[in-house]
Amino acid sequence: MKLRALDISEANSYIKRILVNDPILYNLKVKGEISNLKVHSSGNVYLSLKDENSKINCVIFKSNHDKSLELKNGTKVIANGYISVYERDGSYQLYINSIEIEGIGNLYIEFNKLKEKLSKEGLFDHKYKKAIPTIPKSIGVITSPTGAVIRDIINVIKRRYPKVAVKLYPVTVQGNKSANDISEGIRFFNSMKNVDTIIIGRGGGSIEELWSFNEEIVAREVFKSEIPIISAVGHETDFTICDFVSDMRAPTPSAAAEIATPSLLDLEFKLNNIRNRMNRSLMNQVQIDKHRLNSVFEMINNYLKSYTIKDNIIQLDKIYDKITFEVENNLNIEKERLINMGAILHNLSPLSTIDRGYSIVQKEGKVINSIKEIEFKDDIDIVLKDGSIECVVEKIINKEV
Repeated sequence: MKLRALDISEANSYIKRILVNDPILYNLKVKGEISNLKVHSSGNVYLSLKDENSKINCVIFKSNHDKSLELKNGTKVIANGYISVYERDGSYQLYINSIEIEGIGNLYIEFNKLKEKLSKEGLFDHKYKKAIPTIPKSIGVITSPTGAVIRDIINVIKRRYPKVAVKLYPVTVQGNKSANDISEGIRFFNSMKNVDTIIIGRGGGSIEELWSFNEEIVAREVFKSEIPIISAVGHETDFTICDFVSDMRAPTPSAAAEIATPSLLDLEFKLNNIRNRMNRSLMNQVQIDKHRLNSVFEMINNYLKSYTIKDNIIQLDKIYDKITFEVENNLNIEKERLINMGAILHNLSPLSTIDRGYSIVQKEGKVINSIKEIEFKDDIDIVLKDGSIECVVEKIINKEV
């Protein structure tokens, strides 16, 4: 007899009936370590239970979730429930009816041991924290070259203070090699001394995915760094050993970029305030000097009216001219200072260079300073004062040849 072909939904439904009717799988008790824990807005809890070799996806419905347990990633638990199939995806998972905590996972134990050890050695002490430069010329970023972290950091820096240069040291941010990669990046920037601040960052993840930033080799390299380091690992609720050792911890990579750079608009606003205060101070001083002069002239006039000494009148005119010259000279000096201050303010803006007829050549958002940085048929952008031009390199001329 030829069997009828089943629809996918029929096959999944059949498998589900088999699993549900199995006496062992329908009343299964397992133990393992929690990872990838997520509490949904609906109140349902999604997680994985794992041991050294395997893992299983699990669901705790809102009605079975005991919030007093305060489940966390890394917690070892014993879960009781049944195996069934989520028919839409054709994936099986454990539906947990009850759960009890067995102990804390090995990674969390290692985390707390290292944290306590380094804390006793003083690596977390505030007295060792270095100040983050207020107006950096260059910022080094140690992260993955392909993730969202570097894009977020560059976007924030371009918006706040485009004058600063961003230098990326590409690393893997998880896996066996990543801790060494991160440590090498810190050593590289310290040996080159070409950045004012270092940002170490990656996106969120489980404790396993963030573990490279809990390695002792990374912690000690961060502590030895002569360049201030901002740690931006994971999300706001994630904490790593790197956060505690670094000079400042940022809740997100974007926040790290804001901490590392000033706002150009704020700087211009402050400079305008300084200029206005200097102008008001100068005008007040002029008024004070005029009042003093008028008082002196009034005294002189009263004296002349009393004694009418013609010879002294000529001398007083000379004094008046000299005083007037000094006042006007001081006024001109202060005006010149104000003009210079305005020029400095204007030069702070990177757009001033473009306004003078220059342009900026960029490749993939990075400023190009040499023909060695581009190749034939590369896409480049030429930034002008009123827009940008997208170009393709057709010819490269080497002036050194």
